[in-house]
Amino acid sequence: METWDAVIVGSGHNALVAGALLARAGWGVLVLEERDRPGGFVRTEELTLPGFHHDTYSTAHPLFTGGPAYAELAPDLAALGLLYRQPRYWSGISMPGQGTAVFSQDLDETVAEFDRLSPGDGGALAGMLADFEPYAGPVFELMGADLATKSREIHDLFHDEDGRFSAFAHLFTRTGRDLLTETFTSPVVRGGLAPWALHLGRGPDEVNSALWVILVQIALSGAGMPTPAGGSGRLAEALVRLIEHFGGSVRTGQRVERILVENGQATGVRVAGGDTHRAGRAVVASVNPDQLYLELLEAVPDTIRRQAGKYRYGRGCFQLHLALSEPPRFADERLALAGQPHLSGGLDALSRSVNEATRGLLPAEPTISFDSPSTVDPERCPPGRAVARLQLLDVPTRPIGDAAGLIETNGWTEDVKNAFADRVIEVASRSVLNLPDAILGMHVTSPAELAKANRNTGPGDPYGGSHDLAQSYVFRPLPAQPSHQTVVPGLWMLGAATWPGHGVNGASGYIVAKGLLD
Repeated sequence: METWDAVIVGSGHNALVAGALLARAGWGVLVLEERDRPGGFVRTEELTLPGFHHDTYSTAHPLFTGGPAYAELAPDLAALGLLYRQPRYWSGISMPGQGTAVFSQDLDETVAEFDRLSPGDGGALAGMLADFEPYAGPVFELMGADLATKSREIHDLFHDEDGRFSAFAHLFTRTGRDLLTETFTSPVVRGGLAPWALHLGRGPDEVNSALWVILVQIALSGAGMPTPAGGSGRLAEALVRLIEHFGGSVRTGQRVERILVENGQATGVRVAGGDTHRAGRAVVASVNPDQLYLELLEAVPDTIRRQAGKYRYGRGCFQLHLALSEPPRFADERLALAGQPHLSGGLDALSRSVNEATRGLLPAEPTISFDSPSTVDPERCPPGRAVARLQLLDVPTRPIGDAAGLIETNGWTEDVKNAFADRVIEVASRSVLNLPDAILGMHVTSPAELAKANRNTGPGDPYGGSHDLAQSYVFRPLPAQPSHQTVVPGLWMLGAATWPGHGVNGASGYIVAKGLLD
């Protein structure tokens, strides 16, 4: 039996961030991972052909580099070789037959681009951001804080000095469609901004999605679309080395089957095979509440158990990884310099595909997030070649039909997966001129593969549980536990199931570490 200050269950990037911060502060840290490699969805592999290095799941890290965890750990990570590279533009949009646009970190450049598409839309963007400016600081501060401890700050956001509801409170209830159609006249502008709420688990017609349209514009125009040199997995590797540098240990092939509780206090874990590891100060679980309260703990209050049993998962993620004989080519050459442009039919097409996915249907015309990291990191593939990823977040986790009526569907079978991949390539080829001819190799990942790779996805939700309003903010992870501290003293939660949720941001790892160190 070993004794550590903190035992961390799981090794997603948030768990590694918490482990690194605690180890650096002098804590003895043990991280236990059931898979063969630490990092969770931060991973890089040769998925297609030898010499072609693909980011298996996540790729760019703007929410991380713009957040509090990186601000604190950046010097240590840089010393361990973590280097970020930036594309010329952070995003863009290709709407075949309607137009294209690119989004810059230079606001003036983006304003001019919007005005090119529709005179006045640039001013509308600047005005929208200026109206939100009084709320930006407080909102982004909350991204690195436990909401359960910030009732006063939340109250102030939702109320003006005279006690009336603020403009932020109204924005909080609005849909992305409402905001975009009211603010902009260009369908290309609307189509370019709308998909970003989907990257945060929210469809354009869902209540509260308007807020995330604005937050992404602010966050990514500031942070850009930074991608680690050598692949997304370099972040996980650097965090592991940092933990080990300060005396901690990260072990793979270790499945935790029980969190130990004695006298009402979390005291350690038991892994498959029977070994136990004691935790003198804290157990930290990078798992979802359904796993934590229905599997890993024995005695759980009835209310918590009922809510954990109703924890819901959202839409799935479908990805194509391509090895290309040459870099991708667009009619608008600027899109080849954009970090993560979307290939889309626009706002209405996105709305339709999200609705189809929600109803369990393969979308007839999906919206594609396209990135080719070898543009800024050419060492990821042989000279003159390229790697690309086509990501779709408007797909069902368990398809029961095809909106186009062309694919006979019975779950994510190999036949269904490959037939849908053909559709994705056909849609992408309307914008990427050298598809499919440039494809040398392809690897397909459906929600079914996500579910097998990481239990925190449930049936294949990459964001660890639905982010609709009823399961977000102070209702996350559970209404009866609106915090990273669980109902068991000494036991903490982090990861996508906790605030702020979605994406590679490191924020919940930062929140938990700071909560333990304060």
